[in-house]
Amino acid sequence: MASRIYTRTGDDGTTGLFGGERIPKSHPRLEAYGTVDELNAVIGIVLSHLLPTEISEDLRTISSWLFVLGADLATPLDAPVRHTIPSISDEHVRWLESRIDAYESELPPLRHFILPAGHAAAAHLHFARTVCRRAERAVATVAQIEPLNATVLPFLNRLSDYLFVAARLVNYRAGIADIPWTAP
Repeated sequence: MASRIYTRTGDDGTTGLFGGERIPKSHPRLEAYGTVDELNAVIGIVLSHLLPTEISEDLRTISSWLFVLGADLATPLDAPVRHTIPSISDEHVRWLESRIDAYESELPPLRHFILPAGHAAAAHLHFARTVCRRAERAVATVAQIEPLNATVLPFLNRLSDYLFVAARLVNYRAGIADIPWTAP
């Protein structure tokens, strides 16, 4: 018999966490990992553009890590299965920092706020950055009410920085200058 996408277990407005606990679909934890899932979908949109090879490779890696992050957020720290679930670590954060540093070394210094515009891929990277910031806020909300992996917030913070720098790099390599924000 073929597997089905539906289970009907969530028809009552709850969802299961790894470890067996069921929570309402309105729970902040679900909002957090749902927003991470949305971020991953936006990264899929970004990947539909022709990008510099290293950014495409980075984003495929990051997309896989976002699945890890979703599982991390869907597993309470005290769940018996916690040790079997992969987690975001300091190594992931350091990797993002190394990519940011490498890309920033190629870019002109940023001297002003810039508009999220330019090449379509850059605009979509800025969109991904804003979804990442929303995910970060959602995770911060959960962290105020229950313990989470302490590396999740730094990871999301750094990821939004990475997405910003990647957007600038796409524009730069396409010969499109940053558009400075000017007060109205």
